[in-house]
Amino acid sequence: MVRDFEQYSAWRQGVVTALKNYQAWVAGASLTDAATEQRIVRNLARLEDDKLSVAFVAEFSRGKSELINAIFFAEYGQRILPSAAGRTTMCPTELLWDGSMAPSIRLLPIETRADNLSTSDYREQPAAWTVLPLNLDAGAEMHEAFKQVSKTRHVTVEEAKRYGLYDEDDPDMPVTLDENGLVEISYWRHAIINFPHPLLKQGLVILDTPGLNAIGTEPELTLNLIPNAHAVLFILAADTGVTKSDIEVWRNHIGAGAGRLVVLNKIDSMWDELRSEEDINAEIERQQANVAHVLSLEPGQVFPVSAQKALVAKINRDVELQARSRLHALEGALFNELIPAKKEIVRKQLSDELQALNTAQLGMLNGRIRGIVEQLHELKSLRGKNQSVVAHMMRRIDVEKKEFDASLFKLQATRAVFTRLSTELYTCMGMDIVRDNIELVREEMQRSRFFTGVREAVRGYFERTRANLDAAEHKTVEITEMMGVMYRRFSSEHGLTLALPMPFSLAPYREEIASIEAIYAKTFGTATLLTTSRVTLMERFFDTIASRVRGCFKAANNDAEAWLKVIMAPLEAQIRQHKDQLKHRLASIQRIHDATDSLEQKIDAFERSQQELEAQKARLNELAGAISIAINAEFVALDAAA
Repeated sequence: MVRDFEQYSAWRQGVVTALKNYQAWVAGASLTDAATEQRIVRNLARLEDDKLSVAFVAEFSRGKSELINAIFFAEYGQRILPSAAGRTTMCPTELLWDGSMAPSIRLLPIETRADNLSTSDYREQPAAWTVLPLNLDAGAEMHEAFKQVSKTRHVTVEEAKRYGLYDEDDPDMPVTLDENGLVEISYWRHAIINFPHPLLKQGLVILDTPGLNAIGTEPELTLNLIPNAHAVLFILAADTGVTKSDIEVWRNHIGAGAGRLVVLNKIDSMWDELRSEEDINAEIERQQANVAHVLSLEPGQVFPVSAQKALVAKINRDVELQARSRLHALEGALFNELIPAKKEIVRKQLSDELQALNTAQLGMLNGRIRGIVEQLHELKSLRGKNQSVVAHMMRRIDVEKKEFDASLFKLQATRAVFTRLSTELYTCMGMDIVRDNIELVREEMQRSRFFTGVREAVRGYFERTRANLDAAEHKTVEITEMMGVMYRRFSSEHGLTLALPMPFSLAPYREEIASIEAIYAKTFGTATLLTTSRVTLMERFFDTIASRVRGCFKAANNDAEAWLKVIMAPLEAQIRQHKDQLKHRLASIQRIHDATDSLEQKIDAFERSQQELEAQKARLNELAGAISIAINAEFVALDAAA
C-alpha cells in the first residue's frame, strides 16, 4: 500500500521535474509569455497539491473507524481513531497532512450551523476553528485528543432546531429526547486532523463520516465530500446485512461505479468453534451474495472483512489471523482501483495541456526561424547588386513596416470591443449576480406557505443559475471568435505563425451545477418535502447547495479572469517579435547600404542564428518529449528503477 503511493508520488514528481526543466529552458530562451507561464504554473500547482481522497460511509456501529485504524494506522501499535461499541465518530472527520501547519486537530464548533455558511466556507476562516496541538511522542495523549470527534452535549429542542438538528415534524424525533427533554448533539460540526502519516504525506485524505443520519443533518457530506471522493467504502455489518437506510444511502448518495466498494465488516461474528471452517466460509459467501444482489452488484465487488481482527493481527504480527481477517483483498482492490484511476485523470489533463504548450512555443520558434530565413533570402539577393537596388529594398521594408503599424490600429479597436465583452461576461457570471440570486430565492422560500412553493423557488434558482452560465458561455464564444478573426488576419497579412487563441469553456461548471441539482433532487425530493419542515429545508439548502454553487461560480470567475488576461498574449508576443524583426531587417540593409563589404558578415551571422534556432527547436521538442515520457511512465518502470 505504501509502495503504491510512493510509486504514484514518484510518477508525479517525475512529471514535475520534466515540467520545471521545460519551464526554465523556455524562460532562458525568451520563449515564454503570460499564457505559457500561467499554463505551466497551474499544472505544477495541480501536481504538487494533488490529493487522493477516500471516504468511509456507514450507519453507526458498523466499524468505520476500526477499519480506518486497521488499513492505515496499525503500525502505531494502538487505535488512533476512537473505536468502541455504539457511536464514536460524531462529526465528519478528515485526516490529512499539510506541511505548512503543525500536527493538530482543528475543530469547527456546532454553533456555526446557525449561520448560512457551509463547512467549505469556514475553511477560509481560520479564526472560526478551535485548534488542539498533537503530541506525536505521546500516544496516550494523542489518542485522548482524538476523542474530541466523539464528544457530545445536550441542548434544548429550540437550540437543536436552530442548528437544523431537530425536526419537530419527524414523528421519530421525540423518542430521542432524554428525561430532561434535551437533545444529544455532536459538540463539533467538523474535524480536520493534521497528522504526518506516510500515506497522508503522499497526498492521501481520509474522510470518516458519522452515522448515515448525519448525511441528512450535514449535507456538506452529500453535496461535496462524498461525491468528490476518489474512493468510497460503504460499510455494512455481516450480522445485519443490508438495512433499509443502507439501501437508500447507497442508491441516493453512493451507487455503483469507479472507486465505489462495499465492505461486509465483522465477519468474525460468524466464526464459531462448533462449526467447520467450510461451513463458516459458505455462510459468509451466502451473505456476500445476498448483499451483492440487494445492491445490484457482482459478489466480487463485496469484500467480507473483520477490521477488528485485522487490526489485532497487524499489531501482534499474527499472519494467520491477518489472513483470516481477509483485509488484504480489500486493500488490494482499493489501491489497485484508486491510484490508476486518479493517475489516468491527471495524465489526460496533462497530455492536453502539453500539446497546447508545445504548439504555442513551436509557433514562436518557427516565427523566429521564418524571420531569419526571409532576412537571409534578402541579404543573399543583394550579392552583386548596386546601392540603388539596396535602397529599393529598404523602401519596400519601410512600406511593410507602415502596413504592419496600420494593422496595429485595428488591433487597438479590437481591444476596445474585447474590454466591452469582458465586462458583459462578468455581468452574467460575477459574484454580485450570484449573491442576488441567493437572496431572491431566500425571499421566495420565506414567502411560500406550501412545500410546492419551496420546490418551485429552488427550481427557479437553478434555472436562473443555468441561464447565467449560458449567457456567460455565449460571451466567451464571442470573445474567442473575435480574437480568432484577429489571429487569422495577422497570420495571413503578415505571415505570422499563430495557433488559434486558447479556448475556454464553462461546460465543466454547467456539469457541476447539474450534479448539484441532481443531488438536491435526490436529497430533497417529494418524500422529503412532505416530511421535513420548511425551516429545516431552508437551512439545509442555504448551508450547502447555495454555498456549493457560490464556490462553483467563484472558480469559474477565477478561470475566466485568468483566460482573459492571457488570450491576447500569444498574439502580442508574435507582434513584438515581428516588429523587432522588421526593425532589424531595415537596420541590417541600411548598414549594408552604407558599407557593402559587411554583406557576407551579415549572411554568416544570420546563418549561425538559423542554426541556433534549429538547435533550440530540437531542444524544445526534446524537453516536451521528456514531459510526455514522464506522463506516460508506468509503475512497472518505477519498480525497475528502484
